[in-house]
Amino acid sequence: MNRSGYIASATTSGVGTQNRNEPGPEQAIVADDRGVEPQPERGHRCLPHTADVRIEAWAPTREACVAEAVTALVDTFVDPGPAQPTAERAYRAPAAEDGDLLVNILEEVIFRMETMGELPLRTEVHDDGTDGLHVRWQTTDADTVELIGAVPKAISLHELRFGPDGPRWSCALTVDV
Repeated sequence: MNRSGYIASATTSGVGTQNRNEPGPEQAIVADDRGVEPQPERGHRCLPHTADVRIEAWAPTREACVAEAVTALVDTFVDPGPAQPTAERAYRAPAAEDGDLLVNILEEVIFRMETMGELPLRTEVHDDGTDGLHVRWQTTDADTVELIGAVPKAISLHELRFGPDGPRWSCALTVDV
């Protein structure tokens, strides 16, 4: 996969446990030769898990999958409704293994929510050319969104999966609440 310079973005869906298997106008269906129901080219779903929440996300590239995972994380506990971005924030995740990059970025979302009271409504991710990632969030104040689930405390490393999955990238992880 060519990871250099790719830019990917995702937007919160507005529904906490939405299964984004309905393709939008920009989403293409990925054919699955295993007989599994087709999924859109990118999306996510949030699944109940014993005392936690399990997130699955998928997209054509590593960067897009990270952006989709951020959206999934936010969707587990808030409904952004009509909230509009009020600020733009940037973050650089230093070079690391892919799974560590994903956890680093999701933990940063949790940290910023706890310390600054802001949540990302839109996420753009691109490779920094050194195996790290640059992330840009359009954020809103956490007070402007409706809480619909348990607030995440951390990302569990247990059963973390992130990497190429056929023609795309996918991840699965557990959010400690």
